[in-house]
Parts: sequence; C-alpha cells; structure tokens
Amino acid sequence: MKPFKKYHISIGSNVGDRLQNLQNAIDLIHLEISIVCSISSVYRTNAVGFKGDYFYNICISFFSNDDHNNVMNSLLDIEKKLGRTRGSNNVYESRVIDLDMLLIEDEIVNNNLLTIPHPSMHLREFVLIPLNDIDPNINHPIFNKNAIELLKLCEGNNKVEKIKDKLSNPKDKFNISNFKYIAIEGNIGAGKSSLAKMISVDFNSKLILERFADNPFLPKFYEEPDRYAFTLEMSFLAERYQQITDDLSQLNIFNDSIISDYDIFKSLIFSKITLSDDEFALYRKLFFSMYKDILKPDLYIYLNQNVDRLKENIKKRGRDYEQNIDKKYLNNINSGYLDFHKSQTDLNIKIIDINDLDFVNNRIDYLSILSSICE
Repeated sequence: MKPFKKYHISIGSNVGDRLQNLQNAIDLIHLEISIVCSISSVYRTNAVGFKGDYFYNICISFFSNDDHNNVMNSLLDIEKKLGRTRGSNNVYESRVIDLDMLLIEDEIVNNNLLTIPHPSMHLREFVLIPLNDIDPNINHPIFNKNAIELLKLCEGNNKVEKIKDKLSNPKDKFNISNFKYIAIEGNIGAGKSSLAKMISVDFNSKLILERFADNPFLPKFYEEPDRYAFTLEMSFLAERYQQITDDLSQLNIFNDSIISDYDIFKSLIFSKITLSDDEFALYRKLFFSMYKDILKPDLYIYLNQNVDRLKENIKKRGRDYEQNIDKKYLNNINSGYLDFHKSQTDLNIKIIDINDLDFVNNRIDYLSILSSICE
C-alpha cells in the first residue's frame, strides 16, 4: 500500500445556496475521495478579480494515497456533478463551486493539470485565514513559511468575515473514536493490515502492525512446517508480547486510541493448528503466564473471507514464501477463529463478511465496512 499524504483544499461558492454547495462538496469528497479530517469555519468574502456576488469560502484537509493527478481529476468530477464546468480561458467568473488544491505536504508539482503549492494561495486572505483554522503550522515548501507566517505577510485588502453557520462532517457519523483499542483480525490474506492502516489514518489513531516480515522463521516454516512450527510460534509469542505491552502502556499514559492488525490471542489459534498436542500444552501454559493481565481490545473485528478469495489475495500481494500455502491450512485457520469466537464471552466481537468487498480499491466498500463497525 502506498503511503498516505495530507491534502489541503480550498472550497468556495458564490452562486445559489452557497452553504449547501459547500456541504455538497464535502459530502461528495467523503463519498468519492477520502474521509475529511478537518473543516474550517465558513468565511464570507467579496469576489476577487471580477465583479460578482460574495463568496463563502472554507478549507478542508484529508489524506489519500492515490496519485495527486487522480485526486485532482476526482475534484474536477465533483465540480461537474455540482454544476460547474471549468472553461479553458482561465477567466475569473461566478461559480457554484470551486475546488482548489493548495498543498500536498512538502510536495512540489508542476504539470499540465496541477501546480502545487497553489501559485496564488499566499496572496489570498480568504485562503490563508481558513487554512489557519485547521492547520496553522503547515509549511509552504517553496517559501518555507507556515500558514501563520504567510497570513502575516499577506497584503490582500479583501474583507474576510466569519459567519455563524457551520458545516457538518460526514466522518462524525462513525463512532470509531469511541473505541480506545481496536484489534482487526482475519485469516492470512484477508486484508487486516490494509484496513488497519486506512482506519488509523482517517481517525488519527496509533497504528500497531504485526512485525511478521522480520521473522526469519516464517519462510522456513512454510517450507518445513513440522520442523519450524514450535520455533516460529515461540518467536511470535515473544515479539507480540514485547510489541503489544509497549504500545498498550502508551495508551494508558497518553490516552491515545490504537488500531492493531492483530489480537494477541491469534497466538493460540495458530499454535493449536501448527503444534503437536504436547507442544501446544506447553505453549498455552507460557501464553497465559505472559498475558494474564493483558488489556483486551474494546472492539475485536474479524474479517471473514472464504479460502478461494484468500488465495487470490495472497497471490496478488506476491510474497514468495506464501504462494504455496495449502487450502487445508487456511480452512483450519478459519475453523480455529470460529472456535475461538464461540469460546469468548467477554470480548466485543464484530464479524464482517468481506467475500464480496474490495475495501482497498473500492471506496464504497470501505465506507460500508466503517458503517458495519459502527452499527
């Protein structure tokens, strides 16, 4: 998965119901591009560069890991849906909606579609004032000045007046921030890490990812499972203990929310499948001596997917040592999770069927999962 970048967008309208136009733009950005992180107050300003009615202006921010040209084209599509078609002559005129990309963190872009940072943003108080509302310390990568400094240097004489009306953020309908600790579980290839990354970015949560990639015994286990099973499970036991105790101690200190792509009890699920009865008895004893006081997640999410889809996902992500994973092994893991869920009486478990969903590439599917989590 590509890294996420923070985008800052200026939105304006001076035709029709200005406030509703701004809200419609926010709603469509939420639906088609990304969860909106922040929304500034609404400001009334006079038209600049032409004679026209007053504008309502705001700034918003969101994260995306899509190509910046794709994001801009999505913004232009939203403008069209809301009734605006940009002309080719670049003449200032009244518009039902105006979506301008201001900044993409420290990126500098200059192509036929985009100039980032926006070449005029430092000259416009109606841009800088709402930008200061949501991110005053954001840095302009060319001038090397933050939004506060840019506003102090701005010599614009356009009156910018804050209005009382507020806009709503569709993000607020999701109560994910009510959970201090969420664990996302599922079989190999279900997309646990991808979903955890997406939610952590959208809801500003600390992310805990299992460090399986650094485990030298994992490729060996897939080649010789009987020989390396106990070594593998013991190494995971130690690694998960160190990681989860460190991160959960920070939860108590800093009162942050945490999203993890695994729950510590997966150790018991996998070890029961891979180890002999005697080895599992010893492993189980060690597990409960180590984790007797471990903090359990407020919400345990299980991504349920059939083995054929899991195999497709495993093939797509291309890890060589996973390509020959047997269907029987994946079926056993699915059964192991099912048995575990039945045995839990004090764990808040939500099972989400993702057999017909592609939440990484289909935004509607991702929003559907967020809705399922918050039901």
